[in-house]
Amino acid sequence: MSPPTDFSFILVLAVSITGAIWLLDIVWRLLKKHVITVRYKGEPRNRFNWVIEYARVFFPVLLVVFVLRSFVVEPFRIPSGSMLPTLEIGDFILVNKYEYGIRLPVLNKKVVEMDEPDYGDVMVFRFPHDDAVNFIKRVVGLPGDSIVYENKTITVNGQEVAQNVIGNYVINSGSNSKIQTDLLVESFGVENQFHQILHDTRRTSRTLVFKVPENTYFVLGDNRDYSNDSRFWGFVPEQNIIGRAFFIWFSWDSAGDSGVNWNRIAAAIE
Repeated sequence: MSPPTDFSFILVLAVSITGAIWLLDIVWRLLKKHVITVRYKGEPRNRFNWVIEYARVFFPVLLVVFVLRSFVVEPFRIPSGSMLPTLEIGDFILVNKYEYGIRLPVLNKKVVEMDEPDYGDVMVFRFPHDDAVNFIKRVVGLPGDSIVYENKTITVNGQEVAQNVIGNYVINSGSNSKIQTDLLVESFGVENQFHQILHDTRRTSRTLVFKVPENTYFVLGDNRDYSNDSRFWGFVPEQNIIGRAFFIWFSWDSAGDSGVNWNRIAAAIE
């Protein structure tokens, strides 16, 4: 998922540089008013006026972007179909950055405790094996849980997660190739909380058993047979969490070349 994580460092650097120039300019003006003009009479010439003017213009803008992106919401674009049908390729989403705790940018260290991820949350996180890559999956296992994945169903602490087939879903895999799948509704038992997933009945699955370590989470993609998730690479450490995806603010059908997906804009992510 984009943007890359090093953008946070670039933004912090830009805010720091423009803020330092802006602050030095204020100090310089105070010195010039109370000391320099008295001693030398006349206006000292500043050869770096253009740098100062740019800093004055960009610092407030960068500061607002920095605060919003670091502590409130962050935009991402969906590049793959691993979360179909919930999220499509070309969806532009917003991620809540404070729901799972307020973290320091770049360091990603939590400084204010809030809520914790819960079953069914669509979570964005830094891939445990490459911090430069962001992933988005659905939380199906919390710290300490026992997970069994068998015949494409999930059992959490001995309780099978409900799945019901409601129809068919066709995946456009490119080059005029289409994959026919079953569309199911999955629920963790919370009233009025459910989401849709996909099963390709032509593909089999082996039985997998997991014990989720403390301070980690077990995640799956909604497109269960075409997702690279915890079944293959393990658990998501708490310190890798970025936030909860909650809103689609724009969508561009890059796979189907049909332009804007108007029906997906301003949709909540379930």
